[in-house]
Amino acid sequence: MGAEPLETMRILTAAVCDHAAGTPDGKLNLHGVFHDLYAPGFPARQDRMTLVLVLEWDRSDAGRHSFRVDVRGPDGRPTLTVEGQSDVTPRPADRPPPRTQLVMPLEDVVFPVPGRYQFEVKVKGNVLAGPALHLVEVEVAGASG
Repeated sequence: MGAEPLETMRILTAAVCDHAAGTPDGKLNLHGVFHDLYAPGFPARQDRMTLVLVLEWDRSDAGRHSFRVDVRGPDGRPTLTVEGQSDVTPRPADRPPPRTQLVMPLEDVVFPVPGRYQFEVKVKGNVLAGPALHLVEVEVAGASG
């Protein structure tokens, strides 16, 4: 008999959107998923957006776990950090591994420069890649110097 494969923590879903909400039956509805933001100048401010992460835990995980999300700018430095905790309930072997749905509304997020911004999730000593956003500078029609 072969050994059971080792299960490791991973991100099942990662998105940035306008709004997200869970349903009573465990589904997750995401509205207005986006990958790019356009701004007439920098620093740029996004009034509201929602970060969605679904984490699948190791079968051995149980209890409360802290996590941290850093949004790293084009230079690799954090421009925003969000911290929180998740309660993990163990599941029997005949059920899917434990999962946590994280829906994090973010307000007044400032992006200092155009470029790629990577959401990086740190939990249990692991660093997992979350979604990325591309900030693009655009000219405003009718603008004059």
